[in-house]
Amino acid sequence: MRSHLLNDTTAERYRSSVTEGIERVAAKLAATDRPFTGVTVDALAPAIDAIDLDKPLLDTAAVLDELEDVYLRDAIYFHHPRYLAHLNCPVVIPAVLGEAILSAVNSSLDTWDQSAGGTLIERKLIDWTTARIGLGENADGVFTSGGTQSNLQALLLAREEAKSDSFAKLRIFASEVSHFSVKKSAKLLGLSQDAVVSIPVGHDKRMQTVALAHELERCKKDGLVPMAVVATAGTTDFGSIDPLPEIAELCEQFGTWMHVDAAYGCGLLASVKYRGRIDGIERADSVTVDYHKSFFQPVSSSAVLVRDASTLRHATYHAEYLNPKRMVQERIPNQVDKSLQTTRRFDALKLWMTLRTMGADGIGQLFDEVCDLAVEGWQLLAADPRFDVVVEPTLSTLVFRYIPAAVTDPAEIDRANLYARKALFASGDAVVAGTKVQGRHYLKFTLLNPETTAEDIAAVLDLIAGHAEQYLGESLDRAS
Repeated sequence: MRSHLLNDTTAERYRSSVTEGIERVAAKLAATDRPFTGVTVDALAPAIDAIDLDKPLLDTAAVLDELEDVYLRDAIYFHHPRYLAHLNCPVVIPAVLGEAILSAVNSSLDTWDQSAGGTLIERKLIDWTTARIGLGENADGVFTSGGTQSNLQALLLAREEAKSDSFAKLRIFASEVSHFSVKKSAKLLGLSQDAVVSIPVGHDKRMQTVALAHELERCKKDGLVPMAVVATAGTTDFGSIDPLPEIAELCEQFGTWMHVDAAYGCGLLASVKYRGRIDGIERADSVTVDYHKSFFQPVSSSAVLVRDASTLRHATYHAEYLNPKRMVQERIPNQVDKSLQTTRRFDALKLWMTLRTMGADGIGQLFDEVCDLAVEGWQLLAADPRFDVVVEPTLSTLVFRYIPAAVTDPAEIDRANLYARKALFASGDAVVAGTKVQGRHYLKFTLLNPETTAEDIAAVLDLIAGHAEQYLGESLDRAS
């Protein structure tokens, strides 16, 4: 079995095995004509259940043949222009190359003696990102597994900086359409059930700062501690960006930590056209960025950034076997001192390879293209009497629903939209997401593929309308 270990004696086997796998995936990508096959759980589960993991196939080609049947054939392919559902982006080739390299070398980015140059590359990318944000010379940060972990760590730092004698007094303020990880983080941090105060949004789905000011004042009056305000730069459902400058003013006035969840909107940091949409982000105390959303990176690639590097000490724990305190005195850089994780992948390499190959403007141009496409999609929806569209896009998300001319019952319209989404997914012709707006079911396009066109959007809208009309026709037949 030693022949399977990657080392100097198996380098040729490594080359041939990986090449064979790459060729399979490349062939699959070239032949994929729709984002999904439409396979059901009931159809696929028996094939996987039948595999005996205690009886290996002992041959790479045979394993790849099996993988074709249980994964590659039915995977959902985000690179297809009619995948329009969640915040999943097609990935750029330099990043995939970086993924192959980091997996093979297998550096762990916790301590210098496990990563060496990898530590410095990650630090360089953190400095690059904080400079793009404008956080100042004392800024720092660390790569994380994703936006949920980044938000958790940011709120941990905010909790510690609040210096309250009671967690029960701490309050976090976030808009009613902020990411669920804010409430999840509060629970994990031991805060009370009512610790997260939901701030209403306007018709544009942005936090209402008048309401925020009122809640901050009430918090102080009630003897509570305003621990943090979470402003969102790119909400999951709408792509809306909260009014960052006004929120920054209120945070300064009330002495409150300002966290910006820019997991989605961080692509604007590289934007050639739309960078001004996140003006005010430079005043944040902490920022979440997900490169694997709008920088076209493979999962996972994310970071949490802070204005004051010293606040990262709240995540530091010294273990003699790993990062003894003498290393601080010897100025040996250990990223574990800043992270909630110990063992951590060299995910920064993917972004490094991308920037060194394409440059920031190359990434920004791709993100600008999907933002421009969202405007075209908005115009199509606004002009189409079959659909109701919720809000004009700020980034690349469109939320809408099919409205039949002959049906007025909102519940029936809900069912028609749910049916259309499910039927579209089952067909494999396109994949769209769904959400609720004021209790009603809506559909959602999250546009992150520059290869998607307005013609693709128009075609998918026709498919949705067709499925909804089919459902309503069958519903009338049943009723009669």
